[in-house]
Amino acid sequence: MYLAPASQRPNLMERDSLAPDAGMLFVYDEEQTVDHAFWMYQTRIPLNIAFLDHAGEIQSITSMVHCTTEKEACTRYPAGTSFWIALEVNAGYFNEHCIAAGDRLEIDPLQHHPLLKPVLLKE
Repeated sequence: MYLAPASQRPNLMERDSLAPDAGMLFVYDEEQTVDHAFWMYQTRIPLNIAFLDHAGEIQSITSMVHCTTEKEACTRYPAGTSFWIALEVNAGYFNEHCIAAGDRLEIDPLQHHPLLKPVLLKE
């Protein structure tokens, strides 16, 4: 799976597709709260999002439905857990690859690379 940091790529709004093994990684400088939410305003493709702790362990996974209506009508998807990292991928990706809460995204080699190549590991 190839990912670029969210700060270095356009977001997924107004895209008609996302490559099967692509995604967007959000890495925060500080822990985000359980009520921190993502939304799908002007996003045309359904996505899954995984919320990870500082060590890269997946704490929760949420399915997000595309929303091309007005901002106010779009559902917000709170993490439901504190997190440091969020990973957005095509809907169904985690199920297709048997990835679930408790699995870990190897983070150490990613810290200083502009093009991220994460390895999803089962613990």
